Amino acid sequence: INMRLLTFLLKNGSLGKQVDFYSRFSPSPLSMKQFLDFGSENACERTSFVFLRQELPVRLANIMKEINLLPDNLLKTPSVQLVQSWYIQSFQEILDFKERKAEDDKVIYDFTDAVIKIRNRHNDVIPTLAQGVVEYKESYGIDPVTSQNVQYFLDRFFMSRISIRMLLNQHTLLFGGKVKVNPAHPKQIGSIDPHCRVEEVIKDAYENARRLCDLYYMNSPELKLEEFNAKERGKPTTVVYVPSHLYHMVFELFKNAMRATMEYHGVIAEYPPVKVQVALGHEDLTVKMSDRGGGVPLRKIERLFSYTYSTAPLPRMETSRATPLAGYGYGLPISRLYARYFQGDLKLYSLEGYGTDAVIYIKALSTDSIERLPVYNRSAWRHYKTIHEADDWCVPSKEPKDMTTFRSS
Repeated sequence: INMRLLTFLLKNGSLGKQVDFYSRFSPSPLSMKQFLDFGSENACERTSFVFLRQELPVRLANIMKEINLLPDNLLKTPSVQLVQSWYIQSFQEILDFKERKAEDDKVIYDFTDAVIKIRNRHNDVIPTLAQGVVEYKESYGIDPVTSQNVQYFLDRFFMSRISIRMLLNQHTLLFGGKVKVNPAHPKQIGSIDPHCRVEEVIKDAYENARRLCDLYYMNSPELKLEEFNAKERGKPTTVVYVPSHLYHMVFELFKNAMRATMEYHGVIAEYPPVKVQVALGHEDLTVKMSDRGGGVPLRKIERLFSYTYSTAPLPRMETSRATPLAGYGYGLPISRLYARYFQGDLKLYSLEGYGTDAVIYIKALSTDSIERLPVYNRSAWRHYKTIHEADDWCVPSKEPKDMTTFRSS
């Protein structure tokens, strides 16, 4: 599809009107329990079709309106235009089912086909958008206000993407295959495991991160894992969760902890282990990872979550799939979004000169795990348009004032 044609359609055509129309609705956040109940008891493809053909355009339109509020020069980068074209195309493809009959088996079959196509089309959204930010930075530099707006936008954009992929994945995993039960994960309902064994996901992520570490440094720190199950003492810790989301977060934290440990200690016989504690209470499941990798100063902590501050060497686009998110420095901010998506969080606490603690919080109850979704409204619009005024706190100067120059009157 021609880029210019798409832009024209979006601005002047009926497509633009449709985006405006659907962006007036707020997305409907689902709880983990709703995902589960729907997937297990009455997994009806028609019901899913009727819900998705209304909900997907709403989620897509809300974030498409926000893309247009980015700085013009960022919008004009080829990478951002490409991402925009994918969204326009997917939006149009879902709308094609608006008037079609839910009773028709062929319609349902075609819809599932379209959902798989859309999901695959958006596979490379993160590296492509990251490339756009790099192109913009290289051409125009980046000031604090733009950086703040890009941070605000990307957090919302990637969160919206996680939520859309969750809906697409549930539909394709439940209805897209010929086999109704996934042989690799027979107990999973779509991408959700009603009894996700937290310890197993952690060990799996550790082994894979360790393999990378061994390849790169010829050595790696051991894992020390402890579990505290306050709900059912002595039993393994389980939670209703999406194992791939937990894996994504823990794998990212292991890579960071291992790299810090190896670089801080140099060549020694035995490296201090990475310690992981898993605690399940009545409200929270908490995973705490502690390393002895020298830590980072407080002033740099927020930078680790910044999309515009990455110091990592840039990957080549065509190899972006080989190592997910490698080089763009998006691993941590996106891991934090995975944690926040179902009302949890991810925080870093550092002891400079010693090491870092990373803590993942997950809701223990499936009724509390409700999607956290961005909505396009006046308040979001204002965020991009506000002229940021001078700070209302003094900026400390580097040099202490010479008090002898102040004469008392």
